[in-house]
Amino acid sequence: MATAVRTPTDVDRVAEDWVDTIVGLNPIAGTYIGRTDHDHRLPDFSPDGHAARIEAKRAALAALRAASPADDVDRITVADLGSELDLDLESDAAELHLRDLNVIASPAQDIREVFDLMPTDGTPEWERIATRLGAVPGAIDGYIETLRLGIRRGVVPAVRQVREVAVQARRHARPDGFFPTFVAGAGEHTGEALRGELDRSAGAAASAYERLADFLERELAPSAGDADAVGRDVYALESRRFLGAVIDLDETYEWGIEELARMVAEQEAIAREILPGVSVAEAVAHLEADPSRKLVGTDALQRWMQETSDRAVAELGATQFDIPHEIRTLECLIAPTQEGGIYYTGPSDDFSRPGRMWWSVPEGVTEFDTWREKTTVYHEGVPGHHLQIGQAVVNRGLLNTWRRQLAGTSGHAEGWALYAERLMEELGYLDDPADRLGMLDGQRMRAARVVLDIGVHLGKSRPDGQGAWTGEYAFEFMGANVNMPPEFVRFEVHRYLGWPGQAPSYKVGQRIWEQLREDVRRREGDGFDIRSFHSRALALGGVGLDTLRRALAG
Repeated sequence: MATAVRTPTDVDRVAEDWVDTIVGLNPIAGTYIGRTDHDHRLPDFSPDGHAARIEAKRAALAALRAASPADDVDRITVADLGSELDLDLESDAAELHLRDLNVIASPAQDIREVFDLMPTDGTPEWERIATRLGAVPGAIDGYIETLRLGIRRGVVPAVRQVREVAVQARRHARPDGFFPTFVAGAGEHTGEALRGELDRSAGAAASAYERLADFLERELAPSAGDADAVGRDVYALESRRFLGAVIDLDETYEWGIEELARMVAEQEAIAREILPGVSVAEAVAHLEADPSRKLVGTDALQRWMQETSDRAVAELGATQFDIPHEIRTLECLIAPTQEGGIYYTGPSDDFSRPGRMWWSVPEGVTEFDTWREKTTVYHEGVPGHHLQIGQAVVNRGLLNTWRRQLAGTSGHAEGWALYAERLMEELGYLDDPADRLGMLDGQRMRAARVVLDIGVHLGKSRPDGQGAWTGEYAFEFMGANVNMPPEFVRFEVHRYLGWPGQAPSYKVGQRIWEQLREDVRRREGDGFDIRSFHSRALALGGVGLDTLRRALAG
């Protein structure tokens, strides 16, 4: 970790102003980074709100281009922020905001999920929650207005995504859905007046989601596209967004097929270590029948997650990494939703809110296998996302707020997290063949996602030679390449179909991280020190992968 303190520059001031602008125009982003000054508001998701954000991005890009970089820190800020703003303007020209609906990362989820991050410690916090809940109907109505404009212009999401999000919206609209359940937790922090306001606002928010579901089913679904594929042009834009790099999509598809075959061969070899002569499926069945490797119930899952994470932080902090005390706390939590997925949220800038790992357990899933999930804790925690993102937040002396908390790409973050999984294998934390099989199960899934995602969205030839990719084949292909409950497979494939370019960023990002380490190792020869390499790379904060390449090129 760098300990130097630099004087803020003109470029830093542009970046800081841009953070203030983001928080004002998108209060959800402010909550995400721990800025509470707009926690009572929600973004304007209407066409006018989008236009205001685009105009602000044009102004920020002009200011950034007018500022003179003072040093290498500035040059990275200019490259990365400039690239992000340019891409936002390209996406606006392609009218991607008019089709912004998917099962995991669109306004339909953002509006609800922001409440997971809001403080609930006292009466002032619940007063802000009540006000923000009261803003949900306006945010939903603005979002519907934007999607209606998309219908008029013929820019619409796939019908599969529309139907799935409608199901999510109906769930939030139920009398026992998220909003009334959430405000019931206010307890002793509310008097009669605030209690009434929370109940009314929660009811209005639930009704807004009912209205969204009606719109999706009655208006958008009949106009939505039948094809899941977005096509090469849109996919290339989204791939750049998630990687911060330009890649050869056709070469990457072929590499993905080869990488998947390599993962399968490695899994087969480890299966035979577990039980001589067995297949991967037989080894998995053997492990799933072992009660010593099973957790029952989300309480047991949460305790095990926390214990595994705490042990990794303590041991790696003593031997492998310089882990600042500010990020030695990682909270492992069960998410209040049941959509599926495991994710990390970073600490606030003052660390009053620590980094958190969330597990969204689908309805009906009650058993969890430790051998399958151990590597997930390392991926989301230390040495994965928490070490990477938390260290950037700590590095206030060199990095402006945008660099610490908002910069970066999925390819950088998720690529590092997959790289961290393999690093834990190198360090001996996965010496148990069962744990290695679990790690490879995840790595195989990520390789399969490269093939599936590029294949289906670009209409590539299927690996089995039986024609071109379709959404239906995606479910069959994924089911054959993961050892996961059907509920998880279903959610995962819907995620890939509706969020093009994101899923491959994990494995492609890992590929680039590993290539970079080998490039630096070759260049430095006997002087190469892996701990130093990690420190230098993480000290940059979140960046696009092309920027990371240039920064580490020496």
